[in-house]
Amino acid sequence: MNITSNLVAKAYEANRPATAPNPTAEAGNLFGEAAAGFIETLKQSEQTAMSAMSGGADPHALVQALAQTELAVETAITVRDKVVEAYQEILRMPV
Repeated sequence: MNITSNLVAKAYEANRPATAPNPTAEAGNLFGEAAAGFIETLKQSEQTAMSAMSGGADPHALVQALAQTELAVETAITVRDKVVEAYQEILRMPV
């Protein structure tokens, strides 16, 4: 019996790196890139709005920047709602 448990322990140790969290995984990178893109969109829109207020940008560029910001915020809200919905579904699962 000791031999079997020793073999299981060795197999577990051999496979442990495969199940360990990987912070550089693809999903983590995608989420980070999406967040960085969201922040960049907000920064560009803010710069365009400030430029339009000082007379440096045309109204068309301002409207386009505001539309991009609105789309980015709506996307972020949709993602947030889906994450909350998934979390609530997990909480409803019987243990």
